[in-house]
Amino acid sequence: MRSCSEPCVPCEEPHAFPTTLADAALRGTVLAGPQLFPGIALSSRGVSDPSLDPMIHTAPPGQSAISCRPPKILEGGELEDAEPRVYLEASDLWRQFHKCGTEMIITKSGRRMFPPLKARCIGMDRKAKYILLMDIVAADDCRYKFQNSRWMVAGKADPEMPRRMYIHPDSPATGEQWMSKAVNFHKLKLTNNISDKLGFTILNSMHKYQPRFHIVKVNDILKLPYSTFRTYVFSETEFIAVTAYQNDKITQLKIDNNPFAKGFRDVGNGRREKSCGEGP
Repeated sequence: MRSCSEPCVPCEEPHAFPTTLADAALRGTVLAGPQLFPGIALSSRGVSDPSLDPMIHTAPPGQSAISCRPPKILEGGELEDAEPRVYLEASDLWRQFHKCGTEMIITKSGRRMFPPLKARCIGMDRKAKYILLMDIVAADDCRYKFQNSRWMVAGKADPEMPRRMYIHPDSPATGEQWMSKAVNFHKLKLTNNISDKLGFTILNSMHKYQPRFHIVKVNDILKLPYSTFRTYVFSETEFIAVTAYQNDKITQLKIDNNPFAKGFRDVGNGRREKSCGEGP
């Protein structure tokens, strides 16, 4: 299946609806269905629910998984329909990392991601209001180790902490506002602190994860648990959480492309600083 770097639109042929988070993450599909977050307490920092079932609720009749193909452009530059589509910003950079096996640092105090997750939306109703969210789900049920210059399965995954949804702080906003610029989720932070109270995303080190974007057409956050949603998965954003970089190629890519890594670059006489952060 084609990567979701292109905007997502309905296929002519419906596909089976993926039933587990891992299925959804690995197939590079868009999911559509109701009540993604039943009973979750919501906040602007993030949401969590210790009893949330790990299964995605099945879509109602007429809604199914949606794979990716370019949108059809009609005369006058209008899109074929009015369904939201999402582009991954900096997709070329993400693919460079993905080719080497992307790693993201997790810390007790929380660390931002690099590359940052940015998306550009099209096809929204300009006057309607939408809430945009992100979560990060386990890509499989394995634990990994970096050995002989590659990632290898090292055993069964550790139990995951309850999933948290990160609500974009501009939510809710009109379709016109969302489409006017790239949507940046750079404030989302990753942590390995299981007691975190700040709404950061709690991950296990040496486990593989898949970020997911969600669009919900609703004008009030309190209505979110009962609203229809659309989920967008970009396979090239998959990563392994680590407390220290394992692959020198990933370290170099971070140094070369991350402005916050400037202290790690050459500082003269062949010397390098020893810290390379994703950002504050």
